[in-house]
Amino acid sequence: MESRNKMKEGRKLPDSRNYHRTKMQKELIIERLKEKGCRITKQRLVLLDIILEHECSSCKEIYYKASKTDGSIGAATVYRLVNTLEEIGAISRKNMYKIAYSENCCMEDACTVVLDDATTYHLSAKNWNSVVKAGLAACGYLNDQKISSITVKPCQCESIDCS
Repeated sequence: MESRNKMKEGRKLPDSRNYHRTKMQKELIIERLKEKGCRITKQRLVLLDIILEHECSSCKEIYYKASKTDGSIGAATVYRLVNTLEEIGAISRKNMYKIAYSENCCMEDACTVVLDDATTYHLSAKNWNSVVKAGLAACGYLNDQKISSITVKPCQCESIDCS
């Protein structure tokens, strides 16, 4: 009996309040998109589900997750929808850049790094922490301290070369 209780404690049960809140958010966003004159396509619904259910840090990450679900979704579709969602006040890109992984976090695919030659790396939270720590140590910023948080701000530079 005791081992069954321990198994239940370790298992993550779905939170019906979260599901209900997400469903209400989705319905409200769909209504606002319709008011703006947007068609509600299957692709838009897939993208909305990804945006509401996952904490994506960029349009590229949304695209990566979406392409696993529907290979016909293009990057331009993601960028257009994110722009539209920002216009109607459903999301703010300022809040999309969140990094909060402790050294002990076991989340897989916590960070996506895309290089200029299109090489893409999907790092677990542990690997992400190792990369950041090694970089800070190599530059002389980190000695025996532990990283407590990292805040990444989106570029507001107007240079074309910056993106």
